[in-house]
Amino acid sequence: MTAPTLIIMAAGIGSRYGGLKQVDPIGPNGEVIIDYSIYDALQAGFGKVVFLIRRDIEELFREKIGRKIEQRVETCYVFQELNAIPAGFSVPAERKKPWGTGHAVLCCRQAVHTPFAAINADDFYGKKAFRILGGYLKALTEQEITGMPYSYSMVGYVLRNTLSEHGSVARGVCQATPDGYLAGIQERTRIETFGDAIRTTENGADWLELPAESIVSMNMWGFTPSVFTELEQRFKTFLKNNASNPIKSEFFLPNVVNELLIDGKARVKILPTDEKWFGVTYPDDRPLVQVAIQRMIELGNYPSNLWDA
Repeated sequence: MTAPTLIIMAAGIGSRYGGLKQVDPIGPNGEVIIDYSIYDALQAGFGKVVFLIRRDIEELFREKIGRKIEQRVETCYVFQELNAIPAGFSVPAERKKPWGTGHAVLCCRQAVHTPFAAINADDFYGKKAFRILGGYLKALTEQEITGMPYSYSMVGYVLRNTLSEHGSVARGVCQATPDGYLAGIQERTRIETFGDAIRTTENGADWLELPAESIVSMNMWGFTPSVFTELEQRFKTFLKNNASNPIKSEFFLPNVVNELLIDGKARVKILPTDEKWFGVTYPDDRPLVQVAIQRMIELGNYPSNLWDA
């Protein structure tokens, strides 16, 4: 049994939040959301952590997060850089934001050699989510790791458990097969609550109501290394197809997964959880996360001092 790897995507600019939210403390002893994710991952049997960051935040990131993690698990740093693109393509001078989550995972190719999970740095996923995903990845057979169709997985959250009170959120809305596999996923970049209703829009004018019990992706994926070859090939296609809009287009990981489903190259097991998501999409979310963490400490889910317990 091979211990899986955990990729933490922490290169996002945090434009809606207005700062480097990855290092904002939310625990009673200065813990950040990433600390709780790693704590849960280690308890679930993960054996390596790969931090995907930007070079300009490396020193601060290592100081606030990296050094204490390095003492507890094999740790690697990978940088998501705009110029990390295939030969024959160029980066527009006006491009400032990263290329997206698909590119983020692709950047980790040289650091990952086992089945792995990929998560966001600023989302609190919960113990159960890491336990079920870690268990799934550890149980993969050699045929499932190397064979075709690819054996991937995704932790599926209930939409009503993943919303922010302070603005819109982006979620991958999923369709499931009767036997619990992903049939399709559509990235919805603006989901908001309107009283008891949940609605989404892509243009700010036309709204579609979403069922509160919809299964959504929180970018908590389980992959085998086979995904890197697919990401590399499809990133080239993405760059070609977006040549007319190269400033803001993003290479979304869920879109790649959806393409693989359509092509019949992957099966994605949905691992359902009733965990309530917490995140700091907006500054006003932070106090709510702090209260939630304190409540979980009082319930005995976490020690008060996470790393000195």
